[in-house]
This record gives sequence, C-alpha cells and structure tokens, in this order.
Amino acid sequence: MEPRFDLLANDLGAKIAKRIYNVALAIVESPLPQATQNLVMLRASQINGCGFCVDYHAKDATAAGETAVRLSLVAAWHESTVFTDSERAALALTEQGTRIADAHQAVSDETWAEVREHYNDAQISALVSLIAMINANNRLNVIVRNPGGSYQPGQFADMAD
Repeated sequence: MEPRFDLLANDLGAKIAKRIYNVALAIVESPLPQATQNLVMLRASQINGCGFCVDYHAKDATAAGETAVRLSLVAAWHESTVFTDSERAALALTEQGTRIADAHQAVSDETWAEVREHYNDAQISALVSLIAMINANNRLNVIVRNPGGSYQPGQFADMAD
C-alpha cells in the first residue's frame, strides 16, 4: 500500500505538521500520565482505522514500557481487568469523544462524572485536547492512506521547535 500523498513533502504540509507536533508536545508535558496518553491515542486510532497511528502509538507505548498484555487488550478494555479506574474513564471518554456522530448525547454525563472523579482540571484539559488531536491526526493519515508498519519510535523528534 502506497500513500496517496506525502503531507510532509511540501512547505504548507510540513508547517502544519510541525504545529500539530508542538501541540502534541504540550500534551506530553502535561500532568496527564503518559501511560494514559498512550492508551487513549491507541484506542482512538483503532476506532478510526488508522494503521499508521496504531503502529506509531503501539510502538511508542512499548518503548515507554507498556506491556503487551495491556496493549493487546485496549480494543477490548470494557471486558478487561488490566486497566485502572482512571484509565477506564479516559478510554470511555476517548470512545465517546471519537464516536460523537454515533451517539445522541455524544459524551454522556456518566462518563464525564467518571473523568471528573479521576482527573484534575489540568489533566482534563490535556485529555480532551489529546482526544481532539489524535482524531485529527487519524483523519489526516487515513485520508492520505499512510500505511502502518514502518514507524520507528522517536522518528519525528526533529519536528519540535
């Protein structure tokens, strides 16, 4: 599978990608636990069918020390015992925030209450922003058909300002 278009091969695409990457860095540096960030990015990418992002976030999570068991159960987190209550709240928000068009209420009050119970305001800011940003990244990569399989952890580190 070949990509339809290389967003990084032109000045405007590279400029946009760099800005998106720098937003991602602000989230990475937030007080939201890195393990939670990795789970959220992987789950949204699975839902959106973004092979590039599933590859990217599974490899980054592995490099950060995440276990194969937890990574393999992200898609079935509802029926798994390996996630904390706070991670489960984040995964529920991720699913509902990713599938907005599929639900009458979008994010339920119950899910929001769970998130409020487990995270402070700075962490919620990071979590909501992360869900929005990973969905944007998924869409960019799915539209241009960036295939999964070739990502190497740290591959985009030189994009930071």
